[in-house]
Amino acid sequence: MLRYLTSGESHGKALMAILEGMPSGLAISSSFINGELKRRQSGYGRGGRMRIESDRAEIISGIRGGLTLGSPIGLLINNRDWENWKDAMSPGAVTGDSRAVTRPRPGHADLTGGLKYDHTDLRNILERSSARETAARVAVGAVAKRLLEEFGIEVYSWVTNIGGVEWKASHDKPGRIFEMAEASDLRCPDAKATDEMKKRIDRARKDGDSLGGIFEVVAVGVPPGLGSHVQWDRKLDGRLAQALMSIQAIKGVEAGVGFRAGALPGSRVHDEIFYKRGGTKVRGFWPQTPRFFRKTNNAGGIEGGMSNGEPVVLRAVMKPIPTLYKPLRSIDIQTKRPFKASVERSDICAVPAAAVIAEGAVAFELANAFIDKFGGDSVAETGRNYRGYLKQISVY
Repeated sequence: MLRYLTSGESHGKALMAILEGMPSGLAISSSFINGELKRRQSGYGRGGRMRIESDRAEIISGIRGGLTLGSPIGLLINNRDWENWKDAMSPGAVTGDSRAVTRPRPGHADLTGGLKYDHTDLRNILERSSARETAARVAVGAVAKRLLEEFGIEVYSWVTNIGGVEWKASHDKPGRIFEMAEASDLRCPDAKATDEMKKRIDRARKDGDSLGGIFEVVAVGVPPGLGSHVQWDRKLDGRLAQALMSIQAIKGVEAGVGFRAGALPGSRVHDEIFYKRGGTKVRGFWPQTPRFFRKTNNAGGIEGGMSNGEPVVLRAVMKPIPTLYKPLRSIDIQTKRPFKASVERSDICAVPAAAVIAEGAVAFELANAFIDKFGGDSVAETGRNYRGYLKQISVY
């Protein structure tokens, strides 16, 4: 199995990640990881922190000569803003201004975290609960993406809604939609919708407010059989939903038609099954879409907790960022007097960044399920196992 841990505070010295279980022989470079980190930092509506940081991951261990060794991969992302915070965030004695926070922000982890961990300085909570932590997750997700690419699996994302301005999905191939999204500074494939979204963001900025939205993640080339129906914690849709819900500010996740299924009859929800012969090879592997196929994909590529060979389609909603420049009311935890909540440097809208983070989260869970299914201590061994499975299911 794959697993990882991240460490670090928003204004601490660095973020760290350790990724364990990646097979040996996988080609990976810092430039690829850093390209993903750059994508996370982009987007109309981002705040001042993105003008300070220029995230770059340093590979500390687990890779030699551009190939994974099979040992734990260590990744380090330095915080450039540390120079302005090294006194207040020092692991040793804090000297001078501690930049203590006693006014919890509504919608954040501040108050609950302070109660749970017995902190009266809420900076001890907000520094770790900050979405800054997701930079480390994107770095981990980049390595997972490279593993999936070896087996013809691609993970894409795009924004479909910001502040109520919605882009209706087109019938273009996912790769083409992704290209259009990457050309947009809101990662929305439609230029007209992008312009309207920008106007909403500008209005929110003027009002001291923030906006949330919805993004979609699509994985193509996923073979049938990842995940399992036999236990609750092995179900692929459950694992993917947890991964997405763990991203800061995500409040809802759906697969396929999702919540709309509750308003439709079964005849318009369930995907009919068809059969076709033949196929062409992709990177030495047979196409991951099996000879059994569906003309619709309302299930979002997952049935019974297992991938069914169709594209995996997920959507998630991100709430508006709770740090507002026109702060909401709160209570000082020391004096118990009402105050306006404290204001940390923040974005107006970070939905495009959340979509990139979600790509990494989905890629990691798919890679984990792939390793669960096919095993292998090296990419070559995993490939042999995968080819054997594709040969097995090709007889049907």
